[in-house]
Amino acid sequence: MDSRVLGIEGTAWAASAALYDAGTDEVHIETDAYEPDSGGIHPREAAEHMHEAIPRVIEDVLEYARESAGRVPTENGDVTPTENGDVTPTENGDVDPGENRADSPPIDAVAFSRGPGLGPCLRIVATAARALAARLDVPLVGVNHMVAHLEIGRHTAGFADPVCLNASGANAHLLAYRNGRYRVLGETMDTGVGNAIDKFTRHVGWSHPGGPKVEERATGGEYVDLPYVVKGMDFSFSGIMSAAKDAYDGDVPVEDVCFSLQENVFAMLTEVSERALSLTGRDELVLGGGVGQNARLRGMLAEMCEKRGAAFHAPEARFLRDNAGMIAVLGAKMYEAGDTLAIADSRVDPDFRPDEVAVSWRDGSETAVDRADGSEIRGAEAVVTVDPDAGRVYKRRVAKTYRHPALDDRLRRERTILEARLTSAARRVGVPTPLVYDVDLAETTLAVEYVGDADLRAGLAADRVAAVGEHLATIHEAGFVHGDPTTRNVRIDDERTYLIDFGLGYHTDHVEDYAMDLHVFDGSLVGTTEEHGPLWDAFREGYLEVGDRRVLERLADVERRGRYVGGEES
Repeated sequence: MDSRVLGIEGTAWAASAALYDAGTDEVHIETDAYEPDSGGIHPREAAEHMHEAIPRVIEDVLEYARESAGRVPTENGDVTPTENGDVTPTENGDVDPGENRADSPPIDAVAFSRGPGLGPCLRIVATAARALAARLDVPLVGVNHMVAHLEIGRHTAGFADPVCLNASGANAHLLAYRNGRYRVLGETMDTGVGNAIDKFTRHVGWSHPGGPKVEERATGGEYVDLPYVVKGMDFSFSGIMSAAKDAYDGDVPVEDVCFSLQENVFAMLTEVSERALSLTGRDELVLGGGVGQNARLRGMLAEMCEKRGAAFHAPEARFLRDNAGMIAVLGAKMYEAGDTLAIADSRVDPDFRPDEVAVSWRDGSETAVDRADGSEIRGAEAVVTVDPDAGRVYKRRVAKTYRHPALDDRLRRERTILEARLTSAARRVGVPTPLVYDVDLAETTLAVEYVGDADLRAGLAADRVAAVGEHLATIHEAGFVHGDPTTRNVRIDDERTYLIDFGLGYHTDHVEDYAMDLHVFDGSLVGTTEEHGPLWDAFREGYLEVGDRRVLERLADVERRGRYVGGEES
């Protein structure tokens, strides 16, 4: 079906409209961006801008739709022009396309960004979309903004089943398709990557947006040590931003702080992207979001994928920043799948989660790549050589060339030491783990006991998952966390369930740190099984056999934060 769909975007700052022609695969975009005089996005000002700009960009796209179809608009056209030729917004922000439909442009559906985003902006866009769909007598399609970021990358790359890193102002998370939905595998635990950078640049006194200014000033900077926080496939920016402000206040040259910010923040995003590829077995990665315009981030991701043998794609810049083109493209796919909305069901959702979207436009197939090569297994961080006859495993943390050498050396040494120490500490409190035979810091290599017959993901069952819950509760009671308890970091045999790979673990007495261990394991279940609900219930029961109920209560708080929403005020 060669549909033509008009898309409207307005989740936060970009008032945008676009026409997508599926027959030619052409996308025409018109955008009027809100630029605050100071600070970050002010919701009231953004909504005022949206009210004024949305009618104009829609009118421009309607005119393009008529002209591109070889039709000349009549004097009255399909919209009611003002003296300036703009579309007339009603008191509520409706678009009034006029009563004369004799020369209506050939449009099959109207798609709009339903969320996530700033509520006032979303409501203006939805009102305009409803009015336009009604006047043109075409179906209405409600699009999830974050899924659109993924799908435009998948569409322009021609990828079948990629992992997506969304890196935008208010968002930073990893998505992958599993069992009919796009699942959130990892996310920021505090703020979006663009907003985090903006908080530093506002401290310095630079205007919004801060990302391009950091990229420019980072040129020629030298590396200074800043925090680096990765928890499985989740990550946090609050510590590094506080440290960056302190460094700037302490007279560290701003070029050095900007350079180091980029090196750490983007290395964190690249590392978790590789972990997501490893967990899911995928070999395609797409990038979405406005921060994806940063050349250093794109370079890191491309280098990681090349070393891993995976394909990487970043769409052109107009599709990375917020835009209606991605809304129109996904809207066309949804329209052709019959996934449309009645006006009564078209309410916006400022907290619209990507994993709430039933993916109707894909055939449901999933792909996975086996990274084992004989006795050698390639994970996200290390190459593991297995010698089952000798009962040993040799794990070598390989250098990550996308990371700054000083950062990479520090992380590999620290994680090798922590893995050896915490593996032994867990064993001492009764958790089945491998014996540690040798540690070689010069080569960042561990020699450990070979345990289990398979990874947990190959033998998921309620009793096994419950055992993982008991094991994590036991180490939490002992005052440390695993850091990366995924279904690949648990080994099983006929009798026992083992925890392995404590390289991201650390000592702590904070309930939230324990809750994050559970959050990471939950995310890995989401990414590897279709029976998430019953298995998660079994895990919770196992955890409560040993652990503190307050940890599960804190986990609920973590999950309610909804980090992957759009339009967060910065």
